[in-house]
Amino acid sequence: MSALPNKAAEFRNLLPGRVFVADGAMGTMLYAKGVFINRSYDELNLSAASTVKQIHQDYVKAGAEILETNTFGANRARLSAFGIAEKLEAINRAGVRLAREAAGDSAFVAGAIGPLGVRIEPIGPTSFAEARAIFREQALALYEAGVDLFILETFYDLHEIREAIHAVRDVAGNDPVIIAQVTINDDGSLRDGTDTETFTRQLNEWPADVIGLNCSTGPKNTLETIERMKPFTNKPLSAMPNAGHPSWIEGRNIYLCSPEYMAQYARRFLSAGVKIFGGCCGTTPEHIKLVRSEARSLHPLNEASAIVVETPKPNSAHALVKVPVAKKSKLGAKLAAGKFATFIEILPPRGVDASKEIEGAQACADAGIDCINVPDGPRASARLSAQVACQLIQNQAGIETVLHFCCRDRNILGIQSELLGAHAVGVRNLICITGDPPRMGTYPDATAVFDVDAIGLTNIVNNLNQGLDIGGNAIGSQTALLLGVGANPGALNMDEEIRRYEWKVQAGAEFVVTQPVFDLALLEEFLKRTERNKIPLICGIWPLTSYRNAEFMVNELRVPVPDYFMERMRHADSAEKARAEGVAIAQEMVARVRTMVDGVQLSAPFGRYAMAIEVAQALGDLRAEAVAK
Repeated sequence: MSALPNKAAEFRNLLPGRVFVADGAMGTMLYAKGVFINRSYDELNLSAASTVKQIHQDYVKAGAEILETNTFGANRARLSAFGIAEKLEAINRAGVRLAREAAGDSAFVAGAIGPLGVRIEPIGPTSFAEARAIFREQALALYEAGVDLFILETFYDLHEIREAIHAVRDVAGNDPVIIAQVTINDDGSLRDGTDTETFTRQLNEWPADVIGLNCSTGPKNTLETIERMKPFTNKPLSAMPNAGHPSWIEGRNIYLCSPEYMAQYARRFLSAGVKIFGGCCGTTPEHIKLVRSEARSLHPLNEASAIVVETPKPNSAHALVKVPVAKKSKLGAKLAAGKFATFIEILPPRGVDASKEIEGAQACADAGIDCINVPDGPRASARLSAQVACQLIQNQAGIETVLHFCCRDRNILGIQSELLGAHAVGVRNLICITGDPPRMGTYPDATAVFDVDAIGLTNIVNNLNQGLDIGGNAIGSQTALLLGVGANPGALNMDEEIRRYEWKVQAGAEFVVTQPVFDLALLEEFLKRTERNKIPLICGIWPLTSYRNAEFMVNELRVPVPDYFMERMRHADSAEKARAEGVAIAQEMVARVRTMVDGVQLSAPFGRYAMAIEVAQALGDLRAEAVAK
């Protein structure tokens, strides 16, 4: 019990500002180890302690930051069915001890409490008072054993979860966080038909700190219901879905939702604002490993070991005056003068031969394009160094480049060294990004570093531009890097996107490049909400190549594409017509955003640089500028 106040307070203090990854299923893992389903899985804390502890350790190794005790059914009502009610305190205490030993300093321990397994009033014989007393008995055992928080999960009766919440508060007071989760039907309702709005409003009123969903029918339905819950609560949300529907295969229930599929949904849950994400039935350490990778890519600063980089104070004795934007590069001069800028994106080659990319860059230069934008390991792929590609393009094609610089592959030492190197070789334009997680590439087990995210990286560049390292120490000279950042006007959680944009501007961002935009209303809303922190904005434009490409944008990249554009791509009945339609749509978007933004970044899908140049011609004056050059 002595550990509770410190750890409980620590978790409560951390909760508002970060995302947590919880563990996955315990029952699934025990079942996979040959434990028959007619046994009390909770009693295994006593008779198979090493097995339970090993499962906890596997989840810690996978990256879980919250371990649930193996006590889901360790209440008097359920244990009585196995004739072991007298072992209640011992089972719960052992559950906490095993989770604590596995967690060490790497994870918090949550006391797991599930439903009683009996019907309570008004439709059952167990009264509210009796139910609360049973919950209180288990909660007391967990609390005295030293849990850091409580997770009440898989409830389908609002009366019952209400009694469980109040029982925990009766025992533990207001110190530990309570996560209260219900399980839903396919339509987002509880088993008795209570709709999403009703149960959300009820949970919001009771003294739980986090409310959410677990178990149910899989990640898709859970995400859709979480999104419907958001307008009716001001509390943080949690989600711990099953790994899909189980299938009965050779006498066993097998969950067919792969770790990769779960990880893709984890990204959507976290983007939607979920603060605690884990797994329920069917999820394994492999699922949690990939979920943790997604969480790190979206929220690197959540890491306990994260590096915090602060902007140096203006009156610092060591800080140098930053080089003006107009003197940093040709792009800087153009943006400072309020002139419209055009980028075309060229990916680095997979091998060492960059001749095709250089030839494409030369064609862009001849067409009057201002810069070549070079991604850094896009989609977590291994390619020629983006910085080297920038050097080759600048030296051999005679056109300025914009270097994507991501946090995935470098610690803070490597970041600073490479930024200094970029300046030294004349690569002066940057877009600071967090980076795609390794799961998205061909080497999903590659280690992701993420010492900082795009905001921390922006602060590092801002420091170097003032002649300071990450710790604010003078380095004897300064960089003159034009500091760009990314933004997504189509983000699922726009409030969070706006906050991050504002933090990037405060950290020193000098221009922003957006994800591809197809919906003008989303761009207009983004511009309106960022007006008070306005910096030059370069709008991303993507020429679609096919209807399948449009579906990929919507379903995989989560870029909103209006139905009328989708229909136009659907009706293009040949590859040539589809590409022509994609160019026409992109040209329309360029024409529509021209007066709203400070430039456009044109993608060249699948290395089709001519498509991007054709889109650019919608600007009209590029050819005249090229001739003037």
